[in-house]
Amino acid sequence: MRIGVNTLFLIPGEVGGSETYLLETLHALAGTQPDVEFLLFTNLENDAFLCERFSPFPNVDFHLLPFRARNRVVRILREQFELPRVAEAAAVDVLWSPGYVAPLRAPCPQVVSILDMQYLSHPSDLAWSAWLATHALVMQTARRCDHILTLSEFSKREIVRHTGVDPAKVTPTLLAAGDIFFTPQPPDMLAHVRRELVGDDTPYIFCVANTYPHKNVHRLIEAFGVLQTEFPHRLVLEGLPRRGERRVQAALARLPDTHRVTRLGRTPRAELAALYQAADLFVFPSLYEGFGLPVLEAMAAGTPVVAMRQASVPEVGGDAITYCEHDDTPELVACIREMLRLDPAARAARIAAARTRAATFNWNHTAGAIADVLRATAA
Repeated sequence: MRIGVNTLFLIPGEVGGSETYLLETLHALAGTQPDVEFLLFTNLENDAFLCERFSPFPNVDFHLLPFRARNRVVRILREQFELPRVAEAAAVDVLWSPGYVAPLRAPCPQVVSILDMQYLSHPSDLAWSAWLATHALVMQTARRCDHILTLSEFSKREIVRHTGVDPAKVTPTLLAAGDIFFTPQPPDMLAHVRRELVGDDTPYIFCVANTYPHKNVHRLIEAFGVLQTEFPHRLVLEGLPRRGERRVQAALARLPDTHRVTRLGRTPRAELAALYQAADLFVFPSLYEGFGLPVLEAMAAGTPVVAMRQASVPEVGGDAITYCEHDDTPELVACIREMLRLDPAARAARIAAARTRAATFNWNHTAGAIADVLRATAA
């Protein structure tokens, strides 16, 4: 069987969790489905990146569409009109589009991955023109594709509610934390992230989130401001500035001591794993997630987690993390304070429970479920 994979949405380092989803699922699929050929349709920004990662797999090949996805209009036009033509010429049995949108007409059965419906629940995350285009394309894609993959039962309910598709057409396939997060990072890497990224050996609270409004990073900064007089910790924020950055900057400006906040952009995976592992606490204040992979990564890394009880996050954290029930600064302060004051035995028990739960999520299981859907759709 030959599966076409539409990677035209991918600009490495700029599409957040969608990139992790594509890379991890494709890596697991290529490794566990040796009888399947995967043909990746690439763009000028991701072709070399994907070739470097996947050329070692004998069952992965590449077809470059020579345009830049940064030009959204060009990407949509090439995806809608050129991709079906090259997919037909390549004789793929099924076309999988992992980035929310697929061609509205294709010469073969289609599967699309719609990771969440966040653009509807939090429309301020996008410019108005981008929102309109996204809405039109996602709605038509959901209705025209033969099957939809998503990340959680919550996201399945959201897709069914907003698009009206048959629930049987939507399959949740849970994600996993990479092995690197479970593996203790070497002392020199831990020392490196403290010295070069965090800035010193002060204990710290960690958060991974681009500053979209729904990520709610400003709420964590407000809570940190209250706690600065009680604890010596720094706050380390990993992620890129997005449409909620103005509110984040305003919250930072109100802090008693702004020097205790470290802002990082996107970090390589080894450094990210070390940042999780060296932290005293991971806080995830997001109000909407299709899955919530940073929560799982922190659990795997052995770092206690505080998160909002919102959207899909309880499907990930289960009973192994601490939840803030409301989007409320005093409540978040209380949750963080409780976790930072845990005695060593209670902390160790929390960590053990979280790591045990994190180990139940597995990329090979995810890949198997995706492969089953792709095979059934192609049949």
